[in-house]
Amino acid sequence: MSRASLILYLGCALLFGSAANNPAGAAPTGETGAQGQDSPSAEKALLHKDDSDAYRREIARLESAMGAYADQLPEYLLSLGLNLQQSGQHEAAIDAFKRGIHLARINDGLYSAQQIPMLQREISSHIALGQYAKADERQFYLYRVQMRNMEGGMNRAQAFMQQARWQYNAYRLDLDGQGFARLMSMWDLYRLALNDIIDRQGETSHLLVEPLEGMLLAQYLIAAYDVDDVNSHQGGDNVSVQQQLNRFHAYRAQSYQKGRAVIQAIYDIELANGGADNRNTANSKVMLGDWLLWHGQWDSAMNAYQEATAELVALGDAQEDVEAIFAEPVALPNFDGARHLPATVPPEQANLQVEFDVNKHGKALNIERVDSSDLSSGRANRVLRTLRKTRFRPQLVMGEPQDTEGVTRAYEIEQPE
Repeated sequence: MSRASLILYLGCALLFGSAANNPAGAAPTGETGAQGQDSPSAEKALLHKDDSDAYRREIARLESAMGAYADQLPEYLLSLGLNLQQSGQHEAAIDAFKRGIHLARINDGLYSAQQIPMLQREISSHIALGQYAKADERQFYLYRVQMRNMEGGMNRAQAFMQQARWQYNAYRLDLDGQGFARLMSMWDLYRLALNDIIDRQGETSHLLVEPLEGMLLAQYLIAAYDVDDVNSHQGGDNVSVQQQLNRFHAYRAQSYQKGRAVIQAIYDIELANGGADNRNTANSKVMLGDWLLWHGQWDSAMNAYQEATAELVALGDAQEDVEAIFAEPVALPNFDGARHLPATVPPEQANLQVEFDVNKHGKALNIERVDSSDLSSGRANRVLRTLRKTRFRPQLVMGEPQDTEGVTRAYEIEQPE
């Protein structure tokens, strides 16, 4: 598995709930239990967690005693699949999950909630095998099942956000060449989650921050999306694609205002929960300044940074916080999932090191490569081109932007094998 695939797989393990939280030897709980499924028998609890043959024997015993469609079989097939998944036997795990899903559909109906944990784990195994298109297909079906079984509240909000995170992953993988549609879906799903949480928890609940941050990420990506790439999909007579493209252009035209409104909502929530003088409201002001500066609104951005500095200073012991935020230039966007530059690493780990200046308006100047590694010039130049296009939050001293010379950054760039 490539490094990128491994990262995505680990992310989805967190997304769906890792097998460690629901070990193969334990009874399937959580999603199925929440839907009112029967708890597993005492016999099942005696099965060895590292012995898939024991699960197969118990499945065979059930089939012999109660028939091929016994109600308990999906639970045992889930546990068998988890056991196989833990040992890296993903193809066999997928077969077990699929059979369990099939039986749940036969016994409890097309949209049986008993399918949900098996679908989630099946998707994880498809991802582990690099079968991203299949994972995408099953993710869509999982979403349909979840929507049929959830009437609202936090469970449905979590389902919306899970699907939104998958849309982000599918966008990063460029599964179907229509990343613009994935980003619109991502925004819409986080917005639906937001509405469900507001309905149950109110407009100042801190639980709203997660979907709001997802919405902000979507707006960063929508605003940065290559319009030429969008236009390249306009050929042909596909009316549906053309409608999606028209909708995307409308989303893109509204991106600046929507992103700003999302950040204001985050600030209002932090204010309601922590009062006027707290680090979270100050961080929200920095977030606003970054959004404004990234969109070329320099004066407004400086005002936001100065307000953040004033809020931190008002706390009385915030010098370290001010320095951590403003002591050196920061590449924008400075938001998880939206950064354009590679992550920095310690110099001894790097194969690309650069030195440059950043003026008070956030523009990188005098960019030079200063390492002597064997990284190809082509790969290094791609990073340098990105640096030239990147806007930086400038260094601020007492709230005033400064020119900064001799900024150094170190990166570890993957090379083809």
